[in-house]
Amino acid sequence: MNDYAGQHEVVSENLTSQIIAGLARYVQEVKQERKSHFHDGRKAQQHIETCWKQLESSKRRFERDCKEADRAQQYFEKMDADINVTKADVEKARQQAQVRHQMAEDSKADYSSNLQKFNLEQREYYHTHIPNIFKKIQEMEERRIVRLGESMKTYAEVDRQVIPIIGKCLDGIVKAAESIDQNTDSQLVIEAYKSGFEPPGDIEFEDYTQPMKRTVSENSLSNSREGKAEPKFGGKSKGKLWPFIKKNKPPPPPPASASPSAVPNGPQSPKQQKEPLSHRFNEFMTSKPKIHCFRSLKRGGAAPEDFSNLPPEQRRKKLQQKVDELNKEIQKEMDQREAITKMKDVYLKNPQMGDPASLDHKLTEVSQNIEKLRLEAQKFEAWLAEVEGRLPARSEQARRQSGLYDAQTAPTVNNCAQARESPDGSYTEEQSQESEVKVLATDFDDEFDDEEPLPAIGTCKALYTFDGQNEGTISVVEGETLYVIEEDKGDGWTRIRRNEDEEGYVPTSYVEVYLDKNAKDS
Repeated sequence: MNDYAGQHEVVSENLTSQIIAGLARYVQEVKQERKSHFHDGRKAQQHIETCWKQLESSKRRFERDCKEADRAQQYFEKMDADINVTKADVEKARQQAQVRHQMAEDSKADYSSNLQKFNLEQREYYHTHIPNIFKKIQEMEERRIVRLGESMKTYAEVDRQVIPIIGKCLDGIVKAAESIDQNTDSQLVIEAYKSGFEPPGDIEFEDYTQPMKRTVSENSLSNSREGKAEPKFGGKSKGKLWPFIKKNKPPPPPPASASPSAVPNGPQSPKQQKEPLSHRFNEFMTSKPKIHCFRSLKRGGAAPEDFSNLPPEQRRKKLQQKVDELNKEIQKEMDQREAITKMKDVYLKNPQMGDPASLDHKLTEVSQNIEKLRLEAQKFEAWLAEVEGRLPARSEQARRQSGLYDAQTAPTVNNCAQARESPDGSYTEEQSQESEVKVLATDFDDEFDDEEPLPAIGTCKALYTFDGQNEGTISVVEGETLYVIEEDKGDGWTRIRRNEDEEGYVPTSYVEVYLDKNAKDS
């Protein structure tokens, strides 16, 4: 079973190294390329829209100049027909009409030029730029499909390589199952649990009709019965006849009286009574079993903190995973402490914003959490170093591909208390406790869906300058106005956006937020 599980681990590791890692990098490259293509498309669309606006502007200007020229011509004709108007006024009107006609001709030429330019740009847009962009996107998708097919072929090859070894493992499992001898197993249990006591002898007949001294049988299963004349030792001190009873603590054997008519303080029989067999049998029934390995067959037990119930390689993986989780928690607490420290500095510089002393308790609590997490991480790192020191020098993959694990034998039956190995050296814990190689599943179709940006729910003004050096934060300058896209959820951070590509978190106390009423109501 260990060899069989090991081959599955080989498959998992090969898939992780040969497929998953490469696909993860390829996905990032494809996303970047797709983003570039869409950027080119938006750029081309903006250019054609700009040309259309210029055309509309020149068209309106041409229309306005034509109307002005018509009005100037009509005014000149009116002045020329009026006999009361001086010659100078008529000449002035004529010159004004000529100027307006010249402006109309210039606007016409400009409109014609812009119209030709727009028609040319429109043909380029619909017949060259956009088809090229879609062609590049299509080629990118086709390369992605080919890469997926190659990954599937690689998976098939990886699985095919271990099929012969898996077949040998299955043959070994069948052979081991066929070699099971129930009689031998039963004898092992009998040898481990037998008490070694001799069966009791026959109970002697005690004749109460003769005034003779009675003694207790050494091999009797029960205590001697006390006479009615002895109220101190009679009644409740009588033992049970059969041993199959459950008692937490066997009672002490009562003293035997010399004779049925003896006084309570009389001399006892010189013959000492042995401990009844029922008490010894009860002690055996309530005692801890010698073979602890059988207890390890019970499923679902609580795993120890140091994962000592797992095989060495799986234990190392579990410990490494635990150390990584603790380091992430430590980094998170340190970021929180840094944020509280900055907020305290702000309160010290601006007392009207808050009391700095109110943050001391939280700062102390965060520091204590960091210290606890560090101690915990040191403990798991020590266990990890111990496990890595015990692992063999050769690689785990080479050890598994050999198809034969070295048998781990236990020197004695009592060494199985750890419930990790059975007498034949195989592990008896559930396979569900083994560390699984967690693979980040990538849905390629979902990866290429457009990510809609969060809508702005208001604006904010930076009260102080914030240098966002940590991942996920954004730098702001005092007095800068930005968009709010996510309110403070109670952790002291507000998500803001500067433009289409720049967004991140800033401390809520560093900005003054003006939420949009409609967005807040919704």
